[in-house]
Amino acid sequence: MMSLGIKLNFVAALVLLVLLAPASEAAISCSDVIKDLRPCVNYLVNGTGAPPSSCCAGASALAAAATSSADKKTACQCIKSAAQKINPNQQLAQGLAANCGITLPVAVSPNVDCSKVG
Repeated sequence: MMSLGIKLNFVAALVLLVLLAPASEAAISCSDVIKDLRPCVNYLVNGTGAPPSSCCAGASALAAAATSSADKKTACQCIKSAAQKINPNQQLAQGLAANCGITLPVAVSPNVDCSKVG
């Protein structure tokens, strides 16, 4: 389980990202993305096996919400920034969508090129 200090740093970084993110036509916000994927954090950092159902439900909600190109780019930037902070297990992150039986519009990775998303 993540320590309180790491969680607070993660949340503070996400708030800063939301405040500094350029205005776009995206209907989705970083707070939406983080809310949807928050149940996945512990799994992506420390998990094994199948992701918890709450994680898959959130990932599915994100996939349904990120429909426009602007939404996908916004989600990508939020996920990339968050992934850089939490350092997820790459194998679990790469397999998240497939293990939840969905298609995510972006990779869960600290190295994804968001300019190619959309």
